[in-house]
Amino acid sequence: MEGLPFIPGNTFRDPTKHNFHRRQTLGYQKGYSIAKRPEVGIGGEILHYNQLNEKDLDELANFQPTLTYGQAKPVVANDFVPAHVALDKKVLRFYCYFKETVHESPHEFYRVRPCQIFYYLEDDSITVMEPKVENSGMPQGTFLRRQQLPKNDQGDKWHWTDMNNGINVTFYGRSFHIYDCDAFTKEFLKSEGIEVNPPEDVPPDPYTNQRQKCSGLKSMTTPSQFDKLKQFLEMDGKVLRFFCIWDDRASMFGERKQYILHFYLSDDTLEVREVHTQNDGHDPFPVLINRHKVPKNRYDVPSTFSAITLELTEREVKDYICPADLGIGKTVHIYGRDFLIYDCDNFTKAYYNQHFGITDFTPVNVKEEEKKYTQKMEIAPYNGLGSIEDSLMSCVSLLPQPPRKDYVKMMENDHKILRFEARLESLREEDKSRRFIISYRLSDDMIMIYEPPVKNSGIIGGKFLECVRVAKPCSTIEAPKYYGPQDFYIGAKIDVFKHRFIITGADHFVLKYMEAHKDQFPDSVIDSLRNKVLPELSEPPKEMVKGGNVHLKRS
Repeated sequence: MEGLPFIPGNTFRDPTKHNFHRRQTLGYQKGYSIAKRPEVGIGGEILHYNQLNEKDLDELANFQPTLTYGQAKPVVANDFVPAHVALDKKVLRFYCYFKETVHESPHEFYRVRPCQIFYYLEDDSITVMEPKVENSGMPQGTFLRRQQLPKNDQGDKWHWTDMNNGINVTFYGRSFHIYDCDAFTKEFLKSEGIEVNPPEDVPPDPYTNQRQKCSGLKSMTTPSQFDKLKQFLEMDGKVLRFFCIWDDRASMFGERKQYILHFYLSDDTLEVREVHTQNDGHDPFPVLINRHKVPKNRYDVPSTFSAITLELTEREVKDYICPADLGIGKTVHIYGRDFLIYDCDNFTKAYYNQHFGITDFTPVNVKEEEKKYTQKMEIAPYNGLGSIEDSLMSCVSLLPQPPRKDYVKMMENDHKILRFEARLESLREEDKSRRFIISYRLSDDMIMIYEPPVKNSGIIGGKFLECVRVAKPCSTIEAPKYYGPQDFYIGAKIDVFKHRFIITGADHFVLKYMEAHKDQFPDSVIDSLRNKVLPELSEPPKEMVKGGNVHLKRS
């Protein structure tokens, strides 16, 4: 029945099979989910998945080593290493060259420029370096910086598999021919199954060969017996210093200037530096003649010398300024300027005494009486507006500024006031009985006058004069002289704006201040105050009466 085709009419139902559902294989046991193997299939058929046929049994007996030798030991897999770590600092180097056309040159038509291609395996980037050649006249070094270079217009990139000896690679329109590579590159390409082509020779550069031939020619100039290296080693750091002047007053706008001439014994060069003084009216440029070898006569050269295009060398000029041409009292001609040397320093004197036997180093007197022209500033007369100091500051500066104050004096004498009692000198009887208190501020030398009010006097007391500096009557507006602390003493007459006050008394603080500063006050002033103030302090205090005067003493 099993060999019949599966068509209608050839199928027969087995009456012994009545369960056609799938057997349950998933369940729970002691709270855990358990998966069981089904023992019978659909319809109750026995499953033969655990039974082997004779072929499988024969293969297990003869070809399975685990049945004979046991389970093999597990192989430990190597750690995963990314490509950028494994290939880090691994660079392929190819030697190449390219030919560059030289335009408008009668000596060369092209140049062969050798380069090196560095291929970085970690990120497939490429850089092109050009080795530096001495006196090449071209900016060499990094020819193409490190980057991934496009190979074509389809977006492909240059890969190390595209490079080998004897092939051309094109980077941004520039074609490089690879002729060789280093040993590491050869081994790497061979390990990857790439056959490395044999190296090639670099074509010679015509211009470089011509220069090498010219540089190989030896000149027949007889070497000098003078050893410059010995001179440099023995005289290095030794400099002759001369003080000189250049008198150019014969020319228009010329003047007489002082200079310092330095002669370097290590290479026989000299320099001239200008000596600047305060307010000399010249730019602060120190060097007049830069350090170099100065010829005695720079115009004594052969007629065939092209002075327009060439510089003077030792072949054209034979005589240069040397230490024998310098000395006190000598005139040195340098590029059209005559410098008179009038003195030198101690080292220079010792050098000339040792090598030239000179003992007289008397300096030349070049000082002249300078005529100083000072112009006085004309101050406009006082117009009566504001103080004299304010008007003066408007004349001194273009923009009006407040007068400067002595802040040190203000801080030292802050809150220090000298108070004096005075009466008004007047011909009128009603003014003779008036009494005033003159306060002198030591911080700014200002004077304030106050009149104590008196009942039934008919005169309103109060402030008689605001704080102001008072000029003496003998002074002028152009040069005012103000009253100072020395002008106030017993019996002194103070003229304040057409009013004359006579000092009749002072408080105890004035006497203490004058005794503390005896160097600022005459003895007669201190004695007059002492005779006036001390008896008043010794008197017993008077009783206070309503409407009477009150005597106050400041400690």
